[in-house]
Amino acid sequence: MSEETGGTQGASGPREPVEAGIATGALARRLGVSATTVRSWDRRYGIGPAVRSDGRHRRWAPRDVAVLEEMCRLTASGVPPAEAARAAQAATGTAPAPTSPASARPPRPATRQPAAGSGLPLGDVRKECRGLARAAVRLDGPAVDALLTDLVERHGLVVAWEEVMAPTLRAVGRKWQTSGERYVEVEHLLSWHVSSALRRVRAAPTVTGAAPVLLACVPGDHHTLPLEALTAGLGELGLSTRMFGGAVPVDALDEAVRRIGPAAVVLWSQSRSTADRPLARHVAASSWGVKGARTHPMVFLAGPGWAGPLMPGMLRPQGLRDALSALSRIGSPTPPPTAAP
Repeated sequence: MSEETGGTQGASGPREPVEAGIATGALARRLGVSATTVRSWDRRYGIGPAVRSDGRHRRWAPRDVAVLEEMCRLTASGVPPAEAARAAQAATGTAPAPTSPASARPPRPATRQPAAGSGLPLGDVRKECRGLARAAVRLDGPAVDALLTDLVERHGLVVAWEEVMAPTLRAVGRKWQTSGERYVEVEHLLSWHVSSALRRVRAAPTVTGAAPVLLACVPGDHHTLPLEALTAGLGELGLSTRMFGGAVPVDALDEAVRRIGPAAVVLWSQSRSTADRPLARHVAASSWGVKGARTHPMVFLAGPGWAGPLMPGMLRPQGLRDALSALSRIGSPTPPPTAAP
């Protein structure tokens, strides 16, 4: 009989029921962490069950589960694991699990643990970044959503994006690239929740009569999140936007520019392979209005793909804050273009 089941009726009468509680594997699935992580927390921080079946198999009672749930909540908020373990035990009124005679020997030297953030290559970042990474790796969508919402409310959009969201997304992307197909589900979940958080940013009343800012990824590029962050930031400033998303075809982009008559066009390129300089020059040369008073858009080259010599008459912002500052200074209200005959 597996350790997941209860007592059985034998030929000699009823047996004693197996101790109350769930096995480690079931608990790990419930918490969204690996069983190895649960066992490691038990060994390292004394967060283990008070009862073990047969003296060996861990059986987690409701009180034990409460400690681990608090541990997960604290680590997701950026608290280091050792500190989170002490706080979780204090909050739930529990003490470290007693050691058995077999485990009373001196502990073995601890192996080097990956950097906080569930092994993602985060580097030197804010604690909120590590908490977000832990929640994402656990695929804990509600925790990710709550962390992102609190982050934007407490620190503002620019800090939330530049110091937490973007570094965590880059770390997940690097981990995915070096781990085959692993972590792709983490990147998808995190990206979806980041996008949702950006769209919840409250916009200010739109400036009357101001020409909009057009935002689009160049053909072949699908990295829309930086443009979504910029769109949210422009909305906070009351600037009108037209967001076209990823991989906009050349003809469609050209048509949109001529129909809208934007004050500025932001073109995102993630890599040099997609940075289409002739396209950028073509957009910058677009014009509309009556003869003698023609209007041209200011072109912003956003993203690492545009690295290299800056093309004349264009701007290359260095991050979200820089882009918002420059775009907020762009021109006065511009009338919409007249329809072509």
